[in-house]
Amino acid sequence: MKGKVGACVCGMMGLFMIASTGMGSESGLDSPIGMITVDGHMVPDIGPLPTAVPTPPTNLNYAAKISLGKQLYFDGRLSKNNAISCAFCHNPVTGFADPNQTSAGVGGLRGGRQSPTVYNTAFNPFQFWDGRAGSLEEQAIGPIHNPVEMAETHESVVPKIAKINGYKEEFQKVFGTGVSLQGIAEAIAAYERTIISTNSAFDKFVLGDPKAMGEDAQRGMDVFKGKGRCILCHNDSNFTDNQFHNLGVPQVGPMKEDLGRYYVTLRERDKGAFKTPTLRSITESAPYMHDGAFKTLEEVVDFFDQGGKANPQLSPLMKPLGLTPQEKTDLIAFMKALTGEPIPFEFPTLPE
Repeated sequence: MKGKVGACVCGMMGLFMIASTGMGSESGLDSPIGMITVDGHMVPDIGPLPTAVPTPPTNLNYAAKISLGKQLYFDGRLSKNNAISCAFCHNPVTGFADPNQTSAGVGGLRGGRQSPTVYNTAFNPFQFWDGRAGSLEEQAIGPIHNPVEMAETHESVVPKIAKINGYKEEFQKVFGTGVSLQGIAEAIAAYERTIISTNSAFDKFVLGDPKAMGEDAQRGMDVFKGKGRCILCHNDSNFTDNQFHNLGVPQVGPMKEDLGRYYVTLRERDKGAFKTPTLRSITESAPYMHDGAFKTLEEVVDFFDQGGKANPQLSPLMKPLGLTPQEKTDLIAFMKALTGEPIPFEFPTLPE
């Protein structure tokens, strides 16, 4: 799945000033961190995540709802063949993402995009690579009726789940109603909001532990915020501007052409533009880019170093960087330092 929220967030940080991005971000969110200017572009600086996870007032999380959502997230019975669950493409063992270039759905059909991580999607105002969903709730049920993913229908999945006595009882306990599509969406979204990557070596470093990051990662952070220009898109506490950019990524996989954000907005400038992903725990969720074009971070860095691939809608932020081999190595060391602490996990027992 691929989703986002629209909610306010309070920050933890008395260490950082509150400032607006001032860039007309589609997210509409203000930065809880200070600002930094790179090549004339002012963007939010990077820093620790807020302690409060954005939660819409219409779907407040509590333990029973999260537990129900976790069961649904791992339950293949949401799909037509009763085998493809959310976790099938967003596996906790592989960074809540898919290690394959593109995911296989019902009948072995493959979509054209790489399944992104669920880490920190609670902090994103748009979901899916093209941002077509405006909340995690909307995102959570999208793949159910996608013919190349779960291939079920919203009309039939509700009575199917309602026939399972365990779910019938849990929905009554959590929502005070029978099984509903809205309840399925809210429960899965509630669980996904608990999947947070934080307390990385980077977080510890910026919060005052000078030994948390090695010297190579510290040099890499300087490259990230300077010569590498990474911070122009991967900024703020979740290392994403929540905007859409055409980077000239080579189109690989089953789709001959993917126009990305254009399918949502029909704006010419959005052709080939895709959402900036978080870099938190990025080492866990290879392959990379919207179509899984690159298998390693080294390939990604080389691609950006070359300035992407020229095309009419190429982002003006893209340009050749001229990074040295050492700078590339240090930059990757910094990205490795963004790996969050392990999330304790146990597979749920599914209702019968």
